[in-house]
Amino acid sequence: MTNRPARLVVLISGAGSIMAALAQAAHDASFGATVAAVVSDTPDAGGLKVAAEAGIPTAVVALADFPDRLTWDRALARTIGAFDPDLVVCAGFMKLLGEPMLAAYAGRIVNTHPALLPAFPGARAVEDALAAGVKVTGCTVMLVDEGVDTGPILAQSAVEVRDDDSCESLHERIKDVERELVVSTVGTMMRAGWSVNGRVTTLGQRGERDEK
Repeated sequence: MTNRPARLVVLISGAGSIMAALAQAAHDASFGATVAAVVSDTPDAGGLKVAAEAGIPTAVVALADFPDRLTWDRALARTIGAFDPDLVVCAGFMKLLGEPMLAAYAGRIVNTHPALLPAFPGARAVEDALAAGVKVTGCTVMLVDEGVDTGPILAQSAVEVRDDDSCESLHERIKDVERELVVSTVGTMMRAGWSVNGRVTTLGQRGERDEK
């Protein structure tokens, strides 16, 4: 065992607002983790500049640079492995992860979704919630498995749907809550651990993460 902060590798495809929130939280030693690296599948992702300006190492693993998806997935796993992560956080990462990543980091990949899963999985979650006429939606932090938004749920927060909401206005309010939920959940996982029993997760218990 060591007393070093846990190491996070954050995967992004865009502006990296959740990544920036994690990096900001990591300035406080009590958070218990540091952002060891930011990896993107998009060379011009705005979050890469944000990370570089914060002194965080970055890497790009673009699908277009590889002959097929499997080769890309293997390269992604190797790149992430070079930073020795305790947890991989998908923060607006717009690619599904394949078997090489799932095998290398089983139970140690976290994703976030702008709905209260299992309701409204997939890329149109906010639009689908509005179309369904729900009065409450929200966001979910979950472990990644081989499905689309099907992994065990770690934490959720609710967001009221207003009568005058558009997809844009609702999504912006969800994002505000989502950033806080990801930071809170990841911090708890890294400080106190977590356990998984079937689909039931418990934060604050050692299980999936063993101290190094």
